Amino acid sequence: MSYDGYVRRYRSRTKKSSKLYFRSAKVFPGGISHNIRFFEPYPFFVNGARGRTLHDVDGNNYTDYWMGHWAMILGHSPAPIASALARQAKNGTLYGVVNDVSVELAETIQKMMPRAEMMRFCSTGSEATMYAVRLARGKTGRRVIAKAIGGWHGFNTTLMQTVNYPFEAEEGPGLVQDEGQYVESIPFNNLDASLKVLETIKDDLACVIIEPVLGGAGCIPPAEGYLEGLQEFAKKNGALFILDEIVTGFRLSPRGAQHVYGLEPDLFTLGKICGGGMPIGVVCGDKDVMALSDPVSKTDKDARCAIGGGTFSANPATMAAGLATLQFLKKNERQVYGKIDRLGATARKGLSKLFADAKIPCTVTGTNSVFLTHFGKEALVENATDVATSDKGVLAKYHLALMAQHGIFFLPTKMGAISYAHGEQDVKNLLSATEKIVQSGLFKA
Repeated sequence: MSYDGYVRRYRSRTKKSSKLYFRSAKVFPGGISHNIRFFEPYPFFVNGARGRTLHDVDGNNYTDYWMGHWAMILGHSPAPIASALARQAKNGTLYGVVNDVSVELAETIQKMMPRAEMMRFCSTGSEATMYAVRLARGKTGRRVIAKAIGGWHGFNTTLMQTVNYPFEAEEGPGLVQDEGQYVESIPFNNLDASLKVLETIKDDLACVIIEPVLGGAGCIPPAEGYLEGLQEFAKKNGALFILDEIVTGFRLSPRGAQHVYGLEPDLFTLGKICGGGMPIGVVCGDKDVMALSDPVSKTDKDARCAIGGGTFSANPATMAAGLATLQFLKKNERQVYGKIDRLGATARKGLSKLFADAKIPCTVTGTNSVFLTHFGKEALVENATDVATSDKGVLAKYHLALMAQHGIFFLPTKMGAISYAHGEQDVKNLLSATEKIVQSGLFKA
């Protein structure tokens, strides 16, 4: 089937979504409230989700590999989290004052990730990374932030640099040039080149902030020694080493990527999974650094690093959902991570073999329970430039074909994540559907 055939199939199955998108475009710029949620010809609209399945307004069901921006590690509406939310809703969803369950969640995070000596809850990952770099500047008295080319740390102004290809170009109107003069970008997975950049700014380097696995930039694991080298440089030169674990925290292991790769970050950020499907961001780490934000002991505003949290920070609904999620992961660690990591490896291996047998140039990247295909690439895919120069058009067509014909959903061009609600048959179905798409001639069109 040609790509146009898959588009026609999609349109025929999503007529109510088409009408809803027409309405949506009149009230939201572009018809969406998150830039990446639009895809051609228009997104389908969901009105329910359970387990590994999304249900749309037209009555279609999709096996979901997007899983709420990779946050839903237990699947959609898992019973323990749904029950916790229902109980909490009866007692209130926003108090505007401190609550007991926030302490329980913080203590649970601390036990699972001992380097979280102290923390501050907020409502988004963007807030958490914004606070982390502000704390780094406050602690060191320095100005320059180093980040990876293609690294994504949310929409906060400081870190909206070298996110989109071509990476040397400005990120668009509304960001003034002065805001980027204290941000330096380093090439992910090239330690020698990264250290050369860092050496030139070491006297004014406040921190290095890095995703241990590049997420939105292409599902790229770190090369051996890369993260360790950055950490060593930062610590040796009086800068902070910050891990952005908003994607990897509780995804690669219950103790995060820092445990998997043997790292000791000064600060790290969390989000997604630890909110149990509710909005959350967390900045945490060394108690001496976090103490800079203490409004009780540091009454002199000139001595205190001004980080907040916002109206909805530590709201009891999020705290209850997050606590239920982490308690389940702790209790069922072997079953959960054994399963999702095994399924992830099966998917990566199976897709790689399918495309290789069909002589379709493609590299499948990922680790543990996350993965992404990169068409037009047969060599190693090691950084954001490799991903950006792959054939994203073919990837978008492949993902739409899975959606339209086989009821399998990846947010087009984005990496997939497997949840505990997925099973062996789901991966078999993905591989079978991919084989049928290959046979249909889509990749030759």
